[in-house]
Amino acid sequence: MDGTGTVNYIPIILVFLVGVGVASAMLAMPLLLARKRASKVKLEPYECGVEPVGTARERQSVKFYLVAMVFLLFDIEAVFLIPWAVVFPNVLHDPAYSSFRNVLYGEMMLFLVVLFIGLVYVWRQGILNWTR
Repeated sequence: MDGTGTVNYIPIILVFLVGVGVASAMLAMPLLLARKRASKVKLEPYECGVEPVGTARERQSVKFYLVAMVFLLFDIEAVFLIPWAVVFPNVLHDPAYSSFRNVLYGEMMLFLVVLFIGLVYVWRQGILNWTR
């Protein structure tokens, strides 16, 4: 802060401008430098190395969607667990949080117990069994 009470935003603006410039350059370079030779093979749909056979309206197993939802569930767990694990050791040694420590620990353990119950349920339902 300077004497007038305003913050110097120039470094933030420069980082923003560099980011926009790099992103713009990455989007523009293929348009300017790439060869544009369309062929029948290049215009075919391609998915994971599997030859496109049949129509796009084929039925897909529900198992794919169940596994995707379970992945999202445990991915969200990591989003909550990692910041907690980084902050909690500081809370353990800070006397200002002495009455709050057990609450923080208990809430995270309750969260993990609920997720573990969900994992057991998913496991018993056979969603994680790939041989079915």
